[in-house]
Amino acid sequence: MSNEPEVPVSNTVFENSAVRATVDIDGDHVAVVELVTPPNNFFSLELIGGVADAFQALDADDRCRSILLCAAGKHFCAGADFTADASGYTTEELYAAAARIVDNTKPVVAAIQGAAIGGGLGLALTADFRFAAPEARFSANFARLGFHHGFGLSVTLPRLVGPQAAAELLYTGRRVTGDEAAAMGLADRVVPLNELRTQARLFAGEIAKSAPLAVRSIRATLRGDLADQVRAATVHEAAEQAWLRTTADFAEGTRAMAERREPKFRGA
Repeated sequence: MSNEPEVPVSNTVFENSAVRATVDIDGDHVAVVELVTPPNNFFSLELIGGVADAFQALDADDRCRSILLCAAGKHFCAGADFTADASGYTTEELYAAAARIVDNTKPVVAAIQGAAIGGGLGLALTADFRFAAPEARFSANFARLGFHHGFGLSVTLPRLVGPQAAAELLYTGRRVTGDEAAAMGLADRVVPLNELRTQARLFAGEIAKSAPLAVRSIRATLRGDLADQVRAATVHEAAEQAWLRTTADFAEGTRAMAERREPKFRGA
């Protein structure tokens, strides 16, 4: 008989080029959904649709009672890469996938190790809880790009931090550290970077110890019609983004970001 310690066996339930989802066959009933396009895990339909598909697969898997959403590399999700060609999908397709993420029925704990910017912030806010490293950076930087926010942040951001703090973050686009995020309600715990994923998983495991049908029922009550609110919000957000995308200010904002300089907006 071997004296080697037993290694928990994981089963891959979903995988594409941007996302991998696994669940331990004999473990703690916590599934891991990981963004796997480091270092930035830039926003894409492959990534957002992958998370939605992974959540849908885990909804149907009784081995999963809670989900750890995490990311490989330096950043959780650094938002959209405006220097890349995104013509392979529409904003409407992207936001339909976002609504499917919010539709999931099992609790999600997100581990934020670096940047959660723009749409990446939107993704982080779909989770039930956020564990952040001190090095984490949260930003709704859309106005600094000459753009309207999206991904349902019209609903999810004020729901967490209140309307005044949400307005400040959206108008200024400023970055918030992990500690400040916890102080204002964007994050639930601040954990040292080298302990982040472990502590977030332990917390997801605590949730998984509760009766799964009761947890899902309580969660549905607390979230209410959040998914429907996000669907309605993204219709408006997409329309605002469409016309702002044609402005000189948007061109200047994205150019300034690529050149790492302050934008010079003209209101046109």
